[in-house]
Amino acid sequence: MNLDLNELDLTNVARWPAAARAVVIIFIIGGVIFLGYWFHTKDQLVQLEEAEQHELDLKVIFEKKAQQATNLEAYEQQLEEMGESFGAMLRQLPNKTEVADLLVDVSQTGLASGLEFELFKPQAELPREFYAELPINIQVIGRYHEFGEFISGVAALPRIVTVHDVKISPREKDGSLLVMNLIAKTYRYLEEDERAPEEGQQ
Repeated sequence: MNLDLNELDLTNVARWPAAARAVVIIFIIGGVIFLGYWFHTKDQLVQLEEAEQHELDLKVIFEKKAQQATNLEAYEQQLEEMGESFGAMLRQLPNKTEVADLLVDVSQTGLASGLEFELFKPQAELPREFYAELPINIQVIGRYHEFGEFISGVAALPRIVTVHDVKISPREKDGSLLVMNLIAKTYRYLEEDERAPEEGQQ
């Protein structure tokens, strides 16, 4: 069936052929659907996508929080263990009265290892955040195995002593002996009244 658009009377649509009326109705429905999508549904789809993404983000956060809640007891236990370990380390730092005894222990460890001290010179304390560092310049004469015994003995002391800048060289007077220069560092816990002035300056 051929339709001549020029023969269609726009003022009397009711008399149009059924095919023409069907085309107009389909066009109108399509236009309504398009306008509804463009002005209403499109924004809602964008909002829906954002809401779905937000939901995924919240699920991730929830899973992390749930995992943390599940491991809370383990975290608390670990924190307690760390506190105990830190306290044990602090107890290894001598106080003012114990530093002199510790210096004696270091020197006696060297003598017990068969070493001859040529220099044992404590330097000025270097204050840190909650402890003071006490470097000791040491020069001893001996042999390799005696040096090893000395270092092992220092490491076995009940207080923390670290060894730095170790240098070993032949002794000029006697080629069978060696000279070892090192810096031993021990540490002293600073009391509250000693730390307060330094913290106030920061």
